[in-house]
Amino acid sequence: MSVSIEKADGENLKELVDSLNFYEKVERAKELLAWSFEKFGDKSVVANSIGKDSLVVWDLAKKVNPNVRGFIVTTVYKPPETIKFMNDLVAEDKNLKVYKSDKDVGELYKTDPDQCCQILKVEPVREAVKDMDVECWITGLRCTEGRTRTDFKEIEQRDHGLIKLNPILLFKEREIWQYLALYQVKINPLYGLGYRSLGCAPCTVITTDENERAGRWLNTSKCGGECGIHTQPLKAYTDVDLNKIDPTAIHPEEVLAGEISKTDVTDR
Repeated sequence: MSVSIEKADGENLKELVDSLNFYEKVERAKELLAWSFEKFGDKSVVANSIGKDSLVVWDLAKKVNPNVRGFIVTTVYKPPETIKFMNDLVAEDKNLKVYKSDKDVGELYKTDPDQCCQILKVEPVREAVKDMDVECWITGLRCTEGRTRTDFKEIEQRDHGLIKLNPILLFKEREIWQYLALYQVKINPLYGLGYRSLGCAPCTVITTDENERAGRWLNTSKCGGECGIHTQPLKAYTDVDLNKIDPTAIHPEEVLAGEISKTDVTDR
């Protein structure tokens, strides 16, 4: 059964979040992934944070394309449980590549968390995008996950020459857990302790706040915010005016109807 892909931007995004059922969202995500692999081949790569959302995307991507490649960015501050989980996952799947900064940042997270994330997260992601020759990076972003994630689109071009695909953007948190339970996807054991969003140990705490990401960078200017990989350019530029790139110009219904070719997308 093919699920109709409707335009999902602006006010229509919230409507689709609430109106589509679990099955429709899963099928929608698979169709978006199928498009990315058809258009970009092995240059369509999953950014796997090994959090609950990324694990859903990775599982969906493997169902659509068993040979999909992915990368994981880790840091010296990841909890032992996360490191073990990551190592086990990588041992099972040779298509996952790990990137890690070897720079010593000391306790920079205490004085400048933005710069700490820049060094330990943003720079390794840029390295991964370059090293793996990525043309379309696939993320586990969801628009209901927190206050900083409400303006993303399912298909974006925030970087010149780099498409960003957010196939589970419409999923609610309960639908993530529903998918993980139904398909018996292994998860980080830290979720069993009460964490809802996982990051580096010094900057992640358990909270009962309604905001999923409220436990990230608590009591700092970044509280519940972003590390920077979703808000900064990930490719090097020459004479490119980023202000001329319209991230809302690409619509899922055009893509899945075959109305936009790879050339059309990368030239927008």
